[in-house]
Amino acid sequence: MPRARRSLLSACIALAPVLVPALVPELAHADGLRPLNDSALSDVRGRDGVSFDLNGFSMNGDLRVTYTRPDGASIWAGNPSASRSDSATPFSDPYRFDIVRSNNGLADVAQFNLPQNANGEQKWQLAHDFGVNADGIERYGGAIVVSDLALYGGGWQFSTPRTQDGLAFGVALRMEIGQWALRPNGRTNTVGQMGLDNIRIGATDDNGNFTGQPWVIADVARQPALVNALADENGPRLHIGIGAPDAQYGTGQAASGGIEIGKISFTAPSGNVDLGSSRIGNIQINYLDIKFRQ
Repeated sequence: MPRARRSLLSACIALAPVLVPALVPELAHADGLRPLNDSALSDVRGRDGVSFDLNGFSMNGDLRVTYTRPDGASIWAGNPSASRSDSATPFSDPYRFDIVRSNNGLADVAQFNLPQNANGEQKWQLAHDFGVNADGIERYGGAIVVSDLALYGGGWQFSTPRTQDGLAFGVALRMEIGQWALRPNGRTNTVGQMGLDNIRIGATDDNGNFTGQPWVIADVARQPALVNALADENGPRLHIGIGAPDAQYGTGQAASGGIEIGKISFTAPSGNVDLGSSRIGNIQINYLDIKFRQ
């Protein structure tokens, strides 16, 4: 190799440790990037989650679910149908599922958030049939039909219980239903129907007025609900409960909610019966403990 070429190569090798660190930051800044040391990298946090929409959702089927008692009596629900009207702009108000860090040092929380549905554009139409079989008699009971069900925010939380086995969860709900109807002669026949119209469920203030916010029935930190299996001398059994309000992680007070039914009515060939309206302005669940028998 000629002496001049060897001298140039040696000079480039000697300058490389100086030129590369000097050039890389310039290239990184030019692309809007910057180098991070180990300390900075350890502070980077990602966020796991997914958003999805149900535009154009509709479902019909012949699915049937049956619960049978040990003595052979049973009840079933089947032939479900469901459809939803959509927001004006697709994916503008989606469902969201996220894994979020707890603000109070507790376990991470899996959080499923419902659409805010501020304009009430997303409304569900639901129906299913049901029947019973007991004492050797099988009877078709009719259908449950739900019209114009709208959910406004709220959702579900799931986490690890602090002191017990099982699943801790939270629920927040604000809901309006145009009509909930029990129709003994089938979902399209209103003769003999019992109808509950203009149902509202949501958070209320001290005077029993709806606040327009979801009612927090349970919260994984402030007042967690729990589902698990408990064992006693008769064996394991399913247990569902809501703990007392926690003053350490909340206010120590259960959230207030209300239920309003605008109209309760029955229809019959001889005439309709209107029982008026019903309202409970303040409901607080301070403690709930349900154990199922085997």
